Amino acid sequence: MADSEGSRADQSASDSSPNPPQQQAFVPLENNPEVMTALVHKLGLSPSLAFHDVYSIDEPSLLEFVPRPVHALLLVFPVTSTYEDSRRTEDDPLPEYTGSGSREEIIWFRQTIRNACGMIGLLHSACNAGAREMIAPSTDLANLITDALPLDPAARARLIESSPSIARAHASAAAQGDTAAPAADDNVDLHFVAFVKSAENNLWELDGRRKGPLNRGKLGEEDDVLAEKALDMGVRRFLKRETEGEGNEIRFCLVALAPSMD
Repeated sequence: MADSEGSRADQSASDSSPNPPQQQAFVPLENNPEVMTALVHKLGLSPSLAFHDVYSIDEPSLLEFVPRPVHALLLVFPVTSTYEDSRRTEDDPLPEYTGSGSREEIIWFRQTIRNACGMIGLLHSACNAGAREMIAPSTDLANLITDALPLDPAARARLIESSPSIARAHASAAAQGDTAAPAADDNVDLHFVAFVKSAENNLWELDGRRKGPLNRGKLGEEDDVLAEKALDMGVRRFLKRETEGEGNEIRFCLVALAPSMD
């Protein structure tokens, strides 16, 4: 697996995004499982879950190091012309997502804060599927879900923009890690995309820069998001397109939200 671990992974809402470029900005998060874990624990996710590096998606011996079940995968990759072209091609015919309410299959957050896709990816991972059931009551994450569920995506984005608890937790996490933090308004070419499994056994690709959540297909009831079928429909499909488009190996990193080993 090509590795971008230790880098500051984020992509701002750019001119090609439907969001205006003059927005508040976050310091990009480092692609570091310990930093990510500390952030979601601070917001209210149970210490029984943590983020873990996934060192290979093809070698069974390396996959065995990842605790199961995996509730979410975070793919970190460079924003390339292939990705941008594919995003536009797939998004153009799609309507803007307007889902809301308790019957929504997954909860999706639009990214409107520059360099915040790390936080959006963490929220998508922690607030969906089995991980949502492991959020402590009356915590920042629990309150965010309660407040966000009845809102449409535009109102949810404003909720995150105006949340002091999200901003504080992000700032604290961005100051940690093994690399020097860039400025909030720096251009960083790496991006987070989350993959989660819904209660209806669908694999969802969640990217705050898209028009909405993307259903990548049906999984078996016993499958988690690191199962072979899930990898084929999600991460491998994504990387195959990028590799063919760019003509060489793409550097990427994969992180799993799964049971803690502590």
